[in-house]
Amino acid sequence: MSNELQRRGLMLVLSSPSGAGKTTLSRRLLQTDPDIVMSVSATTRAPRPNEVEGQDYFFVSPAKFDQMVEAGEFLEHASVFGNKYGTPRGPVMAALEAGKDVLFDIDWQGTQQLKVQAREDLASVFVLPPSKAELERRLRIRAQDSEAVVRQRMAKASDELSHWAEYDYLLLNDDIQHAQGKLEEILRVERSRRARQPGLARFVQKLMRED
Repeated sequence: MSNELQRRGLMLVLSSPSGAGKTTLSRRLLQTDPDIVMSVSATTRAPRPNEVEGQDYFFVSPAKFDQMVEAGEFLEHASVFGNKYGTPRGPVMAALEAGKDVLFDIDWQGTQQLKVQAREDLASVFVLPPSKAELERRLRIRAQDSEAVVRQRMAKASDELSHWAEYDYLLLNDDIQHAQGKLEEILRVERSRRARQPGLARFVQKLMRED
C-alpha cells in the first residue's frame, strides 16, 4: 500500500451483558484478522485458571491500580462486580499510530470514557443476546462463576442493556458464525472511513496534478 494511503488505526469496542458472546466474538476476530490486536487491561481481580499475565490481563494490586489512575495512565477505568479494570493508554495509542486496530472488551462505563478521550478513533458495538433465558443458559454452561455470581450477573443485565442506544452498532448474537460475519462487515466499513486515512487528501491532490 502507498505510504500516502496508510490509515490510522481504530478502537473497536465490544460491549454486552456477561454471557452475550462478546468474548467469543473477540477471540474469533483476533484469530482471523491479523490487522487487529487485543487491548490488554489492568485489573485488580485474581487470575482465572489458564489466564496469562500480560496476555489476558495485567494483574495489579488495588493500591497500584489507584496509582495508575492518579498518574493518568488509563484511557478508561471502571469498577465491575467489586473489581477494578482499566486500559493502559500507551500501548493503545502506539498501535493506532502504526495503523493497527485495537479491540476492546469493555462495559458501557469504559466506552463512555473512551468517547471522551478519543471519539474520532472509536467504533462501538453492543452485542445483544437473543433472550434473557439464553443469556442465563450461556452463563451456566461456561461454568466459570458460582451460583451467586450468575444471579448477580443476571440482575445487572437489564441495566447494561439499557445503554444500547449509546453505541454505534447493535449486533444480535443468535448464531455465532453469523454474528462474526456481521462484526467483520462493521470493521471493513469503519476501516474505509475517510477520516481514518489522513494521507488521502494529499494522494487525491497528486492524482489531480497528473497529466
